[in-house]
Amino acid sequence: MRQRVLALFTVVASALALTVLLPASSASAAACAAGWNASAVYVGGNSASYNGRNWQAKWWTQGEAPGTSDVWSDQGACDGGTGGGNGGSCNHPAWVAGKWYVAGDIVKYTDGKYYRAEHDNPGYDPVISTWYWEPYSCSGGGDNPPPSGGFVVSESQFNQMFPNRNSFYTYRGLTAALSAYPGFANTGSDTVKRQEAAAFLANVGHETGGLVHIVEQNTANYPHYCDANQPFGCPAGQAAYYGRGPIQLSWNYNYKAAGDALGIDLLRNPNLVQTDAAVSWKTALWYWNTQRGPGTMTPHDAMVNGRGFGETIRSINGSLECNGGNPGQVQSRINSYQRFVQILGTTPGSNLSC
Repeated sequence: MRQRVLALFTVVASALALTVLLPASSASAAACAAGWNASAVYVGGNSASYNGRNWQAKWWTQGEAPGTSDVWSDQGACDGGTGGGNGGSCNHPAWVAGKWYVAGDIVKYTDGKYYRAEHDNPGYDPVISTWYWEPYSCSGGGDNPPPSGGFVVSESQFNQMFPNRNSFYTYRGLTAALSAYPGFANTGSDTVKRQEAAAFLANVGHETGGLVHIVEQNTANYPHYCDANQPFGCPAGQAAYYGRGPIQLSWNYNYKAAGDALGIDLLRNPNLVQTDAAVSWKTALWYWNTQRGPGTMTPHDAMVNGRGFGETIRSINGSLECNGGNPGQVQSRINSYQRFVQILGTTPGSNLSC
């Protein structure tokens, strides 16, 4: 009996040792949930797959890509789903700047991702000229827009800021435009990022009556925005360069400069600023990130370098409003800014007025 027990103990011990010594077989990855959809609404507990991982929403969200926002909880790697990446068996040519592409062409960009031409274009940059290009997925999971880059303003906060906005000014159009200027609301501390986003939205909200007006309301001004002394003239017409978009882009030379920077021919197609939401938002970001206006620095630099909200007012309309020019308009901008930073859960900082 004792020998039988010892023999049984030896078999059990050997099995345990074998279990310890042999490499464990890797467990199969969980099945991927349905691929994340930027236009879908998710509530707490909903799942989606993205870039080969499953994610679970903690609360209501829309348009916030998993991995770019705290709203999503990472549930680990998954297998066999449509996880929102550019996997699959893509075999498309590399994008070439300056080469003519027609709608439907698919290219591999320098970031390793694929893009499909939505409109014919002479080789515009896919991550800048998003009116001409859209992200393309080879995995069969559908096309996914570029991630918002962790934009500090959620769609629900955006809707709270502009409850009466024109439906043209979409949140998705705004997040699609962010790729043109990746440093916007993405430089410095979390506080600075939120302050810059609030400052930008407060100013564009003021310029458009709360994101209500797409075009300049005084039509009598329309013929006055063609500077005939410019060598490129006004090919779209004498009265074609009136104020459009979130920051009311006007004058033929500004349409030319913004279009050149963005890779879009706005000089000949100024109407894109009032018909394409992403293009419209990009023109506002172009001004915010690159133009000083009547100020001493760009609004972006003013916010990230600690000059404060007041300096952004000076860069946008300081010649008419600052230094006592129109204190009521200045205060209106400040009031919006203070409300927006509160929505974003931060403080307004100093130097609010100009």
